[in-house]
Amino acid sequence: MSDYKYYTDEGIVDIQNGKYKNAIENFDKSIELKNDWEISYFYRGVANQALGNYDEAMLDYTKSIKINPKMTDAYYNKAYITLSRKDIDSPNIKKAIEDLEKALELDPKFIDALFAMAAAYKKLEDYHKSLEYLEKLLQIEPQAINAKALKNLILKKYII
Repeated sequence: MSDYKYYTDEGIVDIQNGKYKNAIENFDKSIELKNDWEISYFYRGVANQALGNYDEAMLDYTKSIKINPKMTDAYYNKAYITLSRKDIDSPNIKKAIEDLEKALELDPKFIDALFAMAAAYKKLEDYHKSLEYLEKLLQIEPQAINAKALKNLILKKYII
């Protein structure tokens, strides 16, 4: 089979079925056939992220962005990995914020990116900036439970 899209489609089905190693093999085949298609890199990143291969996932997301700078979810996923990793002592939160800013520039109503931005600023102890992003999120999605909970925590614990 020499159709790169076929292997990408198979890889996406593998991801949906939790077969991440098979997915990576399919994306590798797709990339061998066409190494300038951002979709294969993005989804290989998703599979690597699911397996905890964070460095590989970051490389895949970065490559997908290099091919197509409008890969909103790739920016978000890079930031999410950076903010959630427990295996590094000092994650680069400012780089995560840059990635989230780019995602939000591409999609200003990206709820998950707004919440991640609030969480990032909380980690930097910039509680007012965190609240700004939570307010933006709550304007779009007034019933967002996690955003309401984080806002209440910040207001009660850090802003007295």
